[in-house]
Amino acid sequence: MTTTGTNATAAPDQAVLDRLEALAADEVVTNAHVKHVALPSGGRLALITLDNGKDHKRPNTLGPRSLRALGEALDQVRADAAAGTIRAAAITGKQYCLAAGADLSQASRVPDRETAHALARLGHDTLRRLGDLGVPSFAFVNGMALGGGLEVALHCTYRVFSSAAQGIGLPEVFLGIIPGWGGATLLPRLIGPERALRVIVENPLKNNRLMDGPTAVELGIGDALVPSAMFLTDALRWADGVLSGRVTVKRPNEPGTLAKATWGTVVKVARGQVTGRIGTVPRSPRVALDLVAAARSGSLDDRFAAEDDALADLISGDQFAASMYAFDLVQKRAKRPVGAPEAAPRTITKVGVLGAGLMASQFALLFARRLGVPVVITDLDQGRVDAGVARIRSEVDALLGKGRISPDDANRIVGLVSGTVSLEPFADADWVIEAVFEELGVKQDVLRRVEQIVAPDAILATNTSSLSVEAMADALEHPDRLVGFHFFNPVAVMPLVEVVRAPRTSDEAVSTALAVARTLKKTAIITADAPGFVVNRVLARVLGEAMRGVEQGTPFEVVAEGAAPLGLPMSPFELLELVGLPVGAHVLDSHHQAFPDRYWSGDGLRRLAEHGAITTRDKKGAVTGYDRAAVELVAPARKDATPSSAAEIQRRFEDGLADELHRMLDEGVVSAVEDIDLGLILGAGYPFHSGGISPYLDRVGASERVFGGTFHDPRIVGPASR
Repeated sequence: MTTTGTNATAAPDQAVLDRLEALAADEVVTNAHVKHVALPSGGRLALITLDNGKDHKRPNTLGPRSLRALGEALDQVRADAAAGTIRAAAITGKQYCLAAGADLSQASRVPDRETAHALARLGHDTLRRLGDLGVPSFAFVNGMALGGGLEVALHCTYRVFSSAAQGIGLPEVFLGIIPGWGGATLLPRLIGPERALRVIVENPLKNNRLMDGPTAVELGIGDALVPSAMFLTDALRWADGVLSGRVTVKRPNEPGTLAKATWGTVVKVARGQVTGRIGTVPRSPRVALDLVAAARSGSLDDRFAAEDDALADLISGDQFAASMYAFDLVQKRAKRPVGAPEAAPRTITKVGVLGAGLMASQFALLFARRLGVPVVITDLDQGRVDAGVARIRSEVDALLGKGRISPDDANRIVGLVSGTVSLEPFADADWVIEAVFEELGVKQDVLRRVEQIVAPDAILATNTSSLSVEAMADALEHPDRLVGFHFFNPVAVMPLVEVVRAPRTSDEAVSTALAVARTLKKTAIITADAPGFVVNRVLARVLGEAMRGVEQGTPFEVVAEGAAPLGLPMSPFELLELVGLPVGAHVLDSHHQAFPDRYWSGDGLRRLAEHGAITTRDKKGAVTGYDRAAVELVAPARKDATPSSAAEIQRRFEDGLADELHRMLDEGVVSAVEDIDLGLILGAGYPFHSGGISPYLDRVGASERVFGGTFHDPRIVGPASR
């Protein structure tokens, strides 16, 4: 594949370009340094190195000023090629990084569609020159190549990847936009629509899954994989082989003459899968699918113009604004929890886990793997303890089989975990967490007993999802040592931990909890000791409104339709089945007891729990409808019950959530609404395009309807969507 050809579309208007550069006055510029290097077989190659002058913690990015610098370098190289002083050109990056794509901090400042369109065209105009130098161009991908960074490589004639390269992909859909500097067109033309959609749509929707160098070459994105030790030398040698004819480049994954019908079928199937997974609210995946569908035919001018239009629409839309808000939360606020005390955390040399069930086993494995200290689990009888230890060893074997840990790591983890029916081995533990039955008396008893064994300064933690941490602390001689540490299931996957500070919890206990979370590679938010804390309180309001709807006569399908715009990754009823119907009933009951005027009780849900299901599913687990018996179990007693419309249900959800978030802020459950949004993104899977829940509530007017204000300045979350 080659992108050679003159760009027939006009470059962006200079006045708009000047406006872009003015917006980027504080951009960290990635410079493009050019030098000529000798090729083994003779002649010279112009090597362009992208480098922003910062260390590896600040990757190269491509804002307007960086694109101008790259464009000037490419013009110089094209002149060298015309003069006959070079045989080829190559582009690489500073150590471990080609480029991390567009400078999103600059893109998020774009004030209107016209300026967004200019940014899109500037990217195309600049990167296209890599395929129009008059000599072959090579991308030497030595490390991170994200978004526009990977598009730099796609515009080259050939691509070489380092065997150690990490962080490769097109994550734009995850952020509410599309690969708009050529990626949506060039990638499917290079590796076919099916593989391209895996990179452009599927991977971003799987929590932004990225590739490494070997995977990129296996897919056909790269033409060669070379060892990392002498990467540049070996890459130059490979390029010289191509230029001299010693190396023949084969691309078995190129679609070639793939029939239009086949190409269309691939996209149609992918479209159905995306809709089934995330619904139709997120715009960027559907736009990306449209662009890949169109990539089969047409000139590059036409296809790139379509990318320009699509990117301009998305950048100037509300979903991108919300995505940037969410991105900022995850990149900045998540790393510095608001309200963290100054006290030094306690050093953890041993961990105790009270319980040996499924959740406790997950804790123990994570502590052993990340903290690297001895972990002891306990339960009521030896059989349960043995089962817990066996479960942990089985999980270690699974990690080893998938290549996620080495044999040495596996042996180390297994050696760190032990089980006991006695509490005596907990005596030297610095951190003890309970994972027993969700009943206050049970938790108080086990915490009271272990406190008599551990050192006076050991930290105790509870994983409760809804019970009062302060009430548990009442059972302790030293209530200040107890802190809430609420994981989300599955423990190994979900990145959030709610650190719950009860009125008597000490600064040291909170600092230790935050340090443990950080070492576990989890994001922590600090919450007050209130029913449901943050995530479960919000979700319980959603689930309660869903059950209220069906128990008052609205069909399950209509309630699910009304919930869809909220941005939950699944319907409320699928979520209930995921967390477990008995657990859902318990959560609703606990919130109903705390706030009976706002939260629906779990009576109907308990009936569904006894039945065992809400939805019907096919052999692959996809939801096909709603169980007839379940529908009958929650049918309203009054035959004259009036069902609500989807729009009425949607408004009930929206106003209920706006009310609950406003109350949580008034009560001081968290320090700011940003913590609620961060919790929902990382703990409930809210997509970036929604920015959490509060930007959505502002955009649809629920905040104004409920409390006469907004959670955010409109400039933060974008214009109203309707």
